[in-house]
Amino acid sequence: MDRPEERALARRTVLAGTAAVGAGLAWGAAGPAGAAGAAGRGPGLAQQVVDAEAARLERTLLALRRDLHRHPEPPGQERRTAGVVARELRAAGLAVATGVGGHGVVGVLRGARPGRIVGYRADMDAVPPQDIIGGGPAPAHLCGHDLHTTIGIGIARVLARLRHHLSGTVVFLFQPAEEALSGARAMIDAGVLDRTGVAEIHALHCGPFPVGQFATTAGFGMPGQDRAELTLPGPGGPEAAQRLATELGMLATVATPRGDADLERVLADSLVPNGPLARFVALQARAREATVGVSYRCWPRERHAEVREDIRRIAARFDGAQVRFPADPFPALVCPEPVGRALERHLRKALGRAAVTPLRTAFPPFSGEDFALFLDRVPGTFTYLGVRTPGTPITASYPHFPTFVPDERAIGLGVRAMAGWLARRSARA
Repeated sequence: MDRPEERALARRTVLAGTAAVGAGLAWGAAGPAGAAGAAGRGPGLAQQVVDAEAARLERTLLALRRDLHRHPEPPGQERRTAGVVARELRAAGLAVATGVGGHGVVGVLRGARPGRIVGYRADMDAVPPQDIIGGGPAPAHLCGHDLHTTIGIGIARVLARLRHHLSGTVVFLFQPAEEALSGARAMIDAGVLDRTGVAEIHALHCGPFPVGQFATTAGFGMPGQDRAELTLPGPGGPEAAQRLATELGMLATVATPRGDADLERVLADSLVPNGPLARFVALQARAREATVGVSYRCWPRERHAEVREDIRRIAARFDGAQVRFPADPFPALVCPEPVGRALERHLRKALGRAAVTPLRTAFPPFSGEDFALFLDRVPGTFTYLGVRTPGTPITASYPHFPTFVPDERAIGLGVRAMAGWLARRSARA
């Protein structure tokens, strides 16, 4: 998850770089000898079997997460983390490619029975200092990517142990540089979707929901982002820029949170059908000398054209004001409703009805995710994993705050939920 809107006015562009692919490795290859020929006992896996295997790994995964947490690596520098991931996947018997889109790692697990190819994305990078709310001295895992990586490895290990009963193929994409909004594009440009042939892709992300809950996003997701640069000519430019920034700021329909109470209100509003966040604009406008920089997110995603026109309309009131949009809007993350509803049904059956909290709008209004680029290519789901310990303030579970301390019990729950879900989806006709 990229940083909240109040920290997002600086340059955030997708850097489409070249990627080195693991030499000689066919990403769709089968696992170790014997895995493809074993006979299963029907499609899919019983959830209780998945749960038992996940329980066996609990202590190992806690130790793994704590190791990753002690060694945060900023976007594009995930060398050590990628090495740990590759080692763990190979030990589990997956076919592995490294150097995909930077430090990306791809692991392929082929089940014993025919089925579909489904993907799972886990991001690996830490939050760089400038993206920590209030700033920080060094990169830190304050967005939960250490949990995401650990859960991805846990899912792979569980399904690998059960591969004789697994239908289809599960492709694990461990992504670099999510915080820079560049890793997904780099992996896609490296051919990860085309070469693996995934039919759909899924992901979890830590969120400020009670541990044990999964906040689903069927039909929703996260907003995209757009930027504008405005220039005011003449000697009165600096003063006019201040006035213009003030007027542009009035386009915002949701204010930047100033404390825990504001964050709690935004969270509550995200659960209300047709509520205050059904349509929103989260916008920051800042004047610097004779220029104004604008960064905004909006929902629904089609509103970008409308907001751009509003910016031009307001700028036209200022003589000679020039408006430039440096790039197309970064796309919103939108989860298709049919597969999202299927996930809700699966989670309720596997973990109980109380485990599912459907979101009713894009959340949060101030952040985005480059998983959007995967969902632009194939359908899938993006689900918030509750990491809030009972009785703690919301900033202890809200990404990018320096007080972010996720409840580690969420790791096992994430492994159970997603291992069962991926096994079901890969077995689906």
